[in-house]
Amino acid sequence: MSAPHNTTHENRLAQATSPYLLQHKHNPVDWWTWGPDALAEAKRLNRPILLSVGYAACHWCHVMAHESFEDEATAKVMNELFVNIKVDREERPDIDQIYMNALHLLGEQGGWPLTMFLTPKGEPVWGGTYFPKESKYGRPAFTDILREVSRLFREEPAKIDSNRAALLARLADKARPAGKVAIGVKELDAAAGQLGNMFDPVNGGLHGAPKFPQPGLLEFLWRAGARTGDARFFETVEHSLERMSEGGIYDHLGGGFSRYSVDDKWLVPHFEKMLYDNAQLLELLALAYQRGGNPLFAARARETVEWLKREMTTPEGAFSASLDADSEGEEGKFYVWSKNEIIELLGPEAAGFFAHYYDVTDNGNFEGHNILNRSQNVARSAADEARLASLRAILLEARASRVRPGLDDKALADWNGLMIAALVNAGIVFDEPSWLATAKCAFDFIAASMTKGDRLGHSWRAGKLLFPGLASDFTAMIRAALALYEGTAERDYLEQALKWQHTFDAHYADADTGGYYLSADDADDLLLRPHSTADDATPNPNAVAAQNLVRLALLSGDDQWRDKADRLIQGILSAAERNLFSHVALLNALDLRLRGAEIVVTGKDADHLAQAALKLPFFDRIVLRAASAADLPAAHPAQEKLKAASGSAAFVCVGERCSLPVSEPSKIAEAVVAMRR
Repeated sequence: MSAPHNTTHENRLAQATSPYLLQHKHNPVDWWTWGPDALAEAKRLNRPILLSVGYAACHWCHVMAHESFEDEATAKVMNELFVNIKVDREERPDIDQIYMNALHLLGEQGGWPLTMFLTPKGEPVWGGTYFPKESKYGRPAFTDILREVSRLFREEPAKIDSNRAALLARLADKARPAGKVAIGVKELDAAAGQLGNMFDPVNGGLHGAPKFPQPGLLEFLWRAGARTGDARFFETVEHSLERMSEGGIYDHLGGGFSRYSVDDKWLVPHFEKMLYDNAQLLELLALAYQRGGNPLFAARARETVEWLKREMTTPEGAFSASLDADSEGEEGKFYVWSKNEIIELLGPEAAGFFAHYYDVTDNGNFEGHNILNRSQNVARSAADEARLASLRAILLEARASRVRPGLDDKALADWNGLMIAALVNAGIVFDEPSWLATAKCAFDFIAASMTKGDRLGHSWRAGKLLFPGLASDFTAMIRAALALYEGTAERDYLEQALKWQHTFDAHYADADTGGYYLSADDADDLLLRPHSTADDATPNPNAVAAQNLVRLALLSGDDQWRDKADRLIQGILSAAERNLFSHVALLNALDLRLRGAEIVVTGKDADHLAQAALKLPFFDRIVLRAASAADLPAAHPAQEKLKAASGSAAFVCVGERCSLPVSEPSKIAEAVVAMRR
């Protein structure tokens, strides 16, 4: 057995700002951060590169770090045979995307930690995910893999070169545009019907385990319900949200949703909490509440925002990236309870009352512990709910004294953009102006501290900005700016969106497809420019850009943006047709383009009309306060109507048709329905 690693030793990662990289600063591994210095060292030594990609809240990243990277003997082999590079995938999703694509092309499923072996030039050759330190379950030991890969580089370079050339060719092929395809309302409806059949009618979500929330798929089904009038689509989404909201994937004491559930009943979460999941789920909760008024959805939305403010907001007003799954070296320890702990805090009678509703037993429901959940759906009165709320507060206060999971407090522009827009959209639905104020604060920080000129950076922590930003940063922050502009009518947000869109076009556009690369044209430390069109846990930047362009056309009064949206959507529909359900965000953008309601409000005393328009579901409406016809695109169908309008009025336009003037706020929704027939 090798001696434990020296925790006073520091490697190069001690100079990083990423919490994930800093977790590895005491490793005996001679880590480099990604960049020209590391690549130059690999070329100088003519050694292969071992690339390790992970993130702070990744459980199996922690396991591999403890087993191998903290082990002196393993580190010695790594240092002797490789140039070792550690990457935070949240800071550098461009690097992660390139090498994860390479792993997929090797026939591997993928996941994190991502472990890839590269040539000294950074070209991928082979890889995997988690490798155990010792040989087990038919898998070789990590050091055996290290020695064999190193031997192949030295003794059989032809094999290495063959793998390298084949992978590079296939990576390049993935970025080539294919021929044009036609997808319209009929195809969207058919896809939604197919997707609906894949959902679990008992537990919600997609059939099987693990269960991920899949907000993009849920939005796609919701749009199908709105498009077709078929209530089954809405009910599928609502049922899934209910099961998640009552399951163990939701933190019933502190608020917020975990990343996913390892079982098929939403009971046992992978306990990490990600900003992006909660942003997307907050919007869905608002949509679902808006339709049916289910108080559960309102409660979960409000509790999640309270969690965001209490635990995830930085001193500067931005939002932290994630909360770890582990504390004290054990996954979920912070969140689980024994029945005796609850009795000690609440007393026997109150603890029995609480246990009845939250599935707490002597033996536990998870490895001898209890994950609080309400999946049993025990009937509760209003008085029961009030008492349970007071008991939860006691447990939450007691939980605060436990060792907390690690907080990854870097601010990512793209994830912040998702949450800013969610706070605006949900804040309007729930009449929560403080949520808009919180959104404004985060937006102001990013616009001031995470930019250089009109260009966004990607990640900020401890006063250091990772620059340049990614396509996802621009699209998410443009979306956030447009949401704030619609919600507040403050023109500075529109001006900022336009500046960022022009910059985005200048540095990220792909002239061949009308789409966008993930990385900027002057990002010089990449093997190639990633150009994926598929969604990840967040919507693909191309899909977000398409929605932004559709909204910009109306809000800025310039139809060039609609033309760009059409070219972008058409340019990547071929990829979507081959794999529709990995492109649902693009299909959601297409739905907005085909049937979005443009509500143009005009007149000096028209704010009451604008507020009524904003109360319509935000995913398929665009609200413009127009002083005159000059604020509209030249060819907009409401041009002549605005010129002829007298007094305050709203015009609802869908496609090339507009309604007669609407002067009563309560009639706007009716006009939208009529125009969509």
